[in-house]
Amino acid sequence: MAEAVSVSAELRDKAGKGESRAQRRAGRIPAIVYGNKLESLMISLETTEVEKLIRDPQFFTRIFELQIGEEKHQALARDLQLHPVTDWPMHIDFMRFDENTRIVLLIPATFINDELSPGLKRGGVLNVVRREVELLCSPLNIPKELVFDLEGLDIGDSIHIGAIELPDGVATITDRDFTVATIAAPTLMPVEEEEEGEEGE
Repeated sequence: MAEAVSVSAELRDKAGKGESRAQRRAGRIPAIVYGNKLESLMISLETTEVEKLIRDPQFFTRIFELQIGEEKHQALARDLQLHPVTDWPMHIDFMRFDENTRIVLLIPATFINDELSPGLKRGGVLNVVRREVELLCSPLNIPKELVFDLEGLDIGDSIHIGAIELPDGVATITDRDFTVATIAAPTLMPVEEEEEGEEGE
């Protein structure tokens, strides 16, 4: 299980736009915690802490441990509302989960050993079909990335999702062994030569 990020939160007594504006004026960001067959909780978080959290590219795949009073809630961030002009955080939705929860996430694809690919050595081009792969994941075992090995691949070869073993609790949303990338033939751009006598006209 991935290590949870501890976040301190406070309960809010009221809902509504007026209350949310008051929270933001006080330097806090309104949020809600829902799911796992428990009552939803209206909370708020410190703005400085939220700004630090949302800068993390893995914000939506990290497990957060929300400390609310004497209780702790493990949750995932499922929605982040930003101001349309300033990109200032306005509201966050957190979803509780358990070992049976499954969610759909986009996981980035990375590629290694390009120097060991005969096709790339001969001038071929790595054509990435899916920079992110949509997977059905357990929140307890979300992969940070999917690593595909290019060793031995030649021009015309394809890399499919079946080329790697997915972690326990992680599956594709389709049974099809879809293509993630291909090694394409090099494309030569023709160079136009200047016609004689063109200069000085």
